[in-house]
Amino acid sequence: MSSASPAPLRTFAYPSVRRDVSLVESIHGIPVKVETPLTLVLSKAQPSGPVSNDFPAYAFCKIQTPTTLLSIVDIAISRTPTAKKRKLSSPVRNKLESRLTEMYNYERFGVPFKKGDAYYYFHNSGLQPQSVLYTQKTVESPATVFFDPNKLSADGTVSLGTYRFSESGKLFGYALSSSGSDWVKIHIRRVGEEQDLEDKPLEWCVYIFVRVRPSHAFRAKFTSIEFTHDEKGFFYNRYPAPSVSQDKAGTETDSSENQMVYYHRIGTSQSEDILVYKDQENPTRIFGVSVSDCGRYLILNVHESCDPKNLVFVADLQKQFGSNSCLGVPAFSPVVDKWEAEFSCIANEGPLFFFQTTLNAPKKRIVKFDLTQPEKGFIEIIPESDNPLDFVNVVDKNNLVLVYLKDVKHVVKVHDLITGEFLKDISLPSGSIIKGMSGNRKDTEMFYSFGSFVSPGIIRRYDFTNNEDTKFRETSVKGFDSTIFDVNQVFYNSEDGTIIPMYIINKKGVALDGKNPTLLYGYGGFNISILPSFSVGWLTFIEKFNGIVAVANIRGGAEYGQAWYDAGRLFKKQNCFTDFQYAAKYLISNGYTNPAKLAINGGSNGGLLVGACLNQAPELFGLGIAEVGVMDLLRFHKFTIGSAWTSDYGNPDVKADFEYALKISPLHNVDGSKVYPAILIITGDHDDRVVPLHSMKLAATLQHELKDNPNPIMMRINTKAGHGAGKSMQQIIEEASDKYAYLSIVLDAKFSE
Repeated sequence: MSSASPAPLRTFAYPSVRRDVSLVESIHGIPVKVETPLTLVLSKAQPSGPVSNDFPAYAFCKIQTPTTLLSIVDIAISRTPTAKKRKLSSPVRNKLESRLTEMYNYERFGVPFKKGDAYYYFHNSGLQPQSVLYTQKTVESPATVFFDPNKLSADGTVSLGTYRFSESGKLFGYALSSSGSDWVKIHIRRVGEEQDLEDKPLEWCVYIFVRVRPSHAFRAKFTSIEFTHDEKGFFYNRYPAPSVSQDKAGTETDSSENQMVYYHRIGTSQSEDILVYKDQENPTRIFGVSVSDCGRYLILNVHESCDPKNLVFVADLQKQFGSNSCLGVPAFSPVVDKWEAEFSCIANEGPLFFFQTTLNAPKKRIVKFDLTQPEKGFIEIIPESDNPLDFVNVVDKNNLVLVYLKDVKHVVKVHDLITGEFLKDISLPSGSIIKGMSGNRKDTEMFYSFGSFVSPGIIRRYDFTNNEDTKFRETSVKGFDSTIFDVNQVFYNSEDGTIIPMYIINKKGVALDGKNPTLLYGYGGFNISILPSFSVGWLTFIEKFNGIVAVANIRGGAEYGQAWYDAGRLFKKQNCFTDFQYAAKYLISNGYTNPAKLAINGGSNGGLLVGACLNQAPELFGLGIAEVGVMDLLRFHKFTIGSAWTSDYGNPDVKADFEYALKISPLHNVDGSKVYPAILIITGDHDDRVVPLHSMKLAATLQHELKDNPNPIMMRINTKAGHGAGKSMQQIIEEASDKYAYLSIVLDAKFSE
């Protein structure tokens, strides 16, 4: 394997900025220099205090290069709100933007779902900033627009964060996010009417889903909208108002603490809402509430962090209030009161509740619990399989649809919910992944969509009355020919002998001569599986630059269950970085590419992955692209929802955790004695999940410590954008054009006409 460093591009002169090297913070008796990272971002910040997301001067750099290279590398330079916008004129970028626009301009349909007497589905005609929610009486009848987020802002940066229909389908609750922030405002309207029922929306709710991972989450900052079945009101989550005004929401760094569950009675002021649950003794805990199928019970899930383990409590609304309503503070009784496993309620039959759980089953199983006989505990319905259970759905009374992962491919089985009896398999094309599924116990039909790296998706309709599985709709992309691509899955050995799966996508007939521009992508964290998906950016890179894309399913994810996750977190976090580096070594030693032609990419926890690998093995790569990454592992828990990530990174307030984090933290391990490849760091100015200061501090440190590095260190700041969700189509295309144009120059990848 060649270890030659990639050829340098040019010499860069980064701007001189004021630095204060006198600040040193002692943490667990270990002196930690504060200098560049904090003082550059905001000189008045205290070492452990909040840090501003103001844009620092180092966002720009002077490039000592010919004009031709300047016009291309300039793409990666950060854009700030005060920066004068200029039209970039790189021929490569212009061609890329044109092709990406062409590729993204295809009709996209969401999975249909039924609420009340109507069907709904999301649709995008191609280049609309946000997808539009449509409704129709039957799946064959004409559809009309039900809710169009594109009417809410001129630039398409107001998005639909989460939504919910009431049990009858007569009420529609929806939460709106601005500029990609996790903060949302909740609105309520009657179906068929254009106006909201209330003059003012509910504020300081947060969009995420009860397990708040850096890149995935459970839904307002951190909420759902759960209607009581009398349809008089709904449950939601909120936080105390932060230190900024509503128009600045998403730019704050305040720690997200003291989440609360409220019940809002429609037509009353938010100040009159009933406080349902809070835990002041444990301010960083996160709560999720749901109403049972029958409407009688309120289910409360309590999460300590992103660790899948949770507590479960149930309140009997009918018994307490005489109806399926909330007239006061619900009285909760424990179902799970120990932090020993993950429990997710999937259905109930009166007091008999069914759960998906990891209790004594790291790959998950289905159990039942009788509220009237709690002494019996959990009784198994469907045992743990050899393959991890990814998700479930219950349709047409008691048809339990189980979706398993087998070597990062979905397998679908149907069992009887009550008896556990196996009923049937639902076949999928080889290598396909289910992207969406709808249907509930009142429905006799289920819609599901599946796709792959080279298929944008097929929606099918399964009718449980006659077991017919028919194609409902297939998505096609004009000018895209899937037959020119090969998708292969390989398995390679990591340093300790663990076998890691990796998908490789390339054009058919690619020569394994070690000269191919290659993009290696990974994540490796938070119990999240990285599954095959149709990526316009990846496919355009392969098509137009004769590139190769590799997706490594490294440890830390959920691809093989709880054990796979545990092997890539806390004191085993280094396994993720090692697995990723060995993926690079596999690609190099097997002739796919060489270090000068290899780029690595990841976002959020994957941004951390890229940052750590650049420090540990810069000689393996020609380019590192780190997006919205967690770069400061010593202080991540002090900002917004960062405290939830102690499940994976440990708690820096604990000495052993701090000492381990210090060894791998990207910000604190930049090595000025090494030659680094080219780097592109990307963040969003309204990212209130992984706040921009992570990226800014790392960029400042890299540019200072590597001031003589022959390869450029660049940063792109997306304006009116957050962690990723809610971006308009135009923002997506613009960022992808910049990203892949920069990649093409660094990897010397020629654009193919």
